Amino acid sequence: MTSPSPTPGNRERLVVLALFLGAFVLGSAELLVVGILELVAVDLAVSTETAGWLVTAYALGIALGGPALTALTIRLGRRLVLVGSLTTYVAGNLWAALSPDIGSLLGARLVTGALHGLFIGVAFSVVGALVPAQRTGRAIAAVFGGIAVATALGVPIGTAIGHASGWRAGFVAIVITGALALALAVAVVPPVPQSGTGGLRAQARYAFTPRVLAVLGVGLLVMGGQFAALTYLAVYLSEVTHVSGGTVSWFLLAYGTANAIGTFAGGWAADRSASRTIVIASGVLVAALVVLFVAGANPVVTLLVLVVWGLVGFGLVPSLQYRVTSLAGPGRDLAGVLPASAVTAGIALGAVVGGRAVAAYGVEAAVLAGAIICALGVLGAGATAMLRPVDLERSGLANPGPERAGQGDHDDAIATVEARP
Repeated sequence: MTSPSPTPGNRERLVVLALFLGAFVLGSAELLVVGILELVAVDLAVSTETAGWLVTAYALGIALGGPALTALTIRLGRRLVLVGSLTTYVAGNLWAALSPDIGSLLGARLVTGALHGLFIGVAFSVVGALVPAQRTGRAIAAVFGGIAVATALGVPIGTAIGHASGWRAGFVAIVITGALALALAVAVVPPVPQSGTGGLRAQARYAFTPRVLAVLGVGLLVMGGQFAALTYLAVYLSEVTHVSGGTVSWFLLAYGTANAIGTFAGGWAADRSASRTIVIASGVLVAALVVLFVAGANPVVTLLVLVVWGLVGFGLVPSLQYRVTSLAGPGRDLAGVLPASAVTAGIALGAVVGGRAVAAYGVEAAVLAGAIICALGVLGAGATAMLRPVDLERSGLANPGPERAGQGDHDDAIATVEARP
């Protein structure tokens, strides 16, 4: 007797679980090298500074290679691209584990970074095609949640494996976990057609409209402001809050835990109203950074600020993804990878700005610089809150009627419905 096929609801949950596990693997691999950087440098006979380029190479892969690979695969079915990107990603990390020198390892990191960007973008296309409109934000949050959980659990575990058995063992653990995520994806993700319109030129026409770029700019500012401060948070806690080395870890753990919770809660908020979530969350973020700048010498206040920061700082990311793909309309397959590029660029630029602020005025200046940059993001979020997909405006559907509870903004709900067959 054959076993019954999974119901649509069960299939949906299994697909989201597969995407969560895939994102968990990506998040673990992305930050693994941070914990084993010195081991890599010693084993491959390079300086720690040179080994640090492994982080940069991966970031460049996400920011530049992700959109490039998405463009090359834009006409292919989404399931094929999802499975193919994860398969190649696992192979890329095996390449990293077997790399004989720093050049080979840098190449592996650049390629896997590009595949990271491709996987994340296509994962959101799959979510948009298979998950009901009223739960799209929560499904997006589940994908981002895989990365958040990786930061809290996967990275420390991978680092511990690397220190216990050598840095290559950390990448082998990524390969094994990735293979399990791949097997689940192959088993549960059904065929998903291209959800956008036509090829690269047709999709680019919608993915790179000024309104989409404006929202991406908001993401760049908000994430850049956070990382202007976050990059030097441990130094701030030591020099300003005056907490000991061991206590610093607990403060960072509180931030990381709040970050993971905020990511999942942000999915629910995105389903209610993505644009409003971005405005409110970025406003709270600015307030938290200002309080940290003013009262950071108080450990209790600092701990509370870090919890609030963690909740809203990444809690707005699902809404950012939702807004970009909604505004892109028929160009959503290409647009799906762009938020990751904007966020990565913001992180890199924020770290540079924070570093210059620290060099010129001290570590407290990095927090103030972060608050100012995020404040610009708030202004941008407010200015872009009422934007609508251009193709729907031209068809006269920009004002369909009152907002329905649970469907999010007019623009989000309409664009999601328009995306479906």
